[in-house]
Amino acid sequence: MRSNWRKRRRVETPDLEITAFMNLMVVLVPFLLITAVFSRLAIIELNLPAASSAAVEEPVFQLEVTVRDDGLEVGERTNGLLTRLPRTDGQYDFRGLASYLQRVKASYPDMTNATVLLEPDVPYDTLVQVMDALRFFEAKQGSQVVQAELFPDISIGDAPLAGAVARKGG
Repeated sequence: MRSNWRKRRRVETPDLEITAFMNLMVVLVPFLLITAVFSRLAIIELNLPAASSAAVEEPVFQLEVTVRDDGLEVGERTNGLLTRLPRTDGQYDFRGLASYLQRVKASYPDMTNATVLLEPDVPYDTLVQVMDALRFFEAKQGSQVVQAELFPDISIGDAPLAGAVARKGG
């Protein structure tokens, strides 16, 4: 019985054979890298105003576009609401916004900054479409369609409560 025990101890454990696994990894890793879908990220650059510029010069007209669940509000910071574009059939009126912003730009041609104020839970796509309407519009120049600049310097913030706007304007 004792000799049987010694024989068991002397048996070496076999080495783990990983050659087949390594061959699989050598083929699989380049395949996954080649077939990976690389997504392209589009970045909209925001130019925030410097802290010192606010103290030096206060702009005469400060455009604000407020994105609410029931529509878009275009206003001026000190004078209040200018126009309201209600949401119809679950869609925001981005064309109406672009048209109104062109009229504002005609009145204030040197102004380049605007503020977008958002209510909670506004979809990111809506924010991007509002920013696109603020930044440029398509205009015809002869037979070509070109993009004309509106308000490219955009700041983003939280929208005030709907009741606070009504009290401020009225």
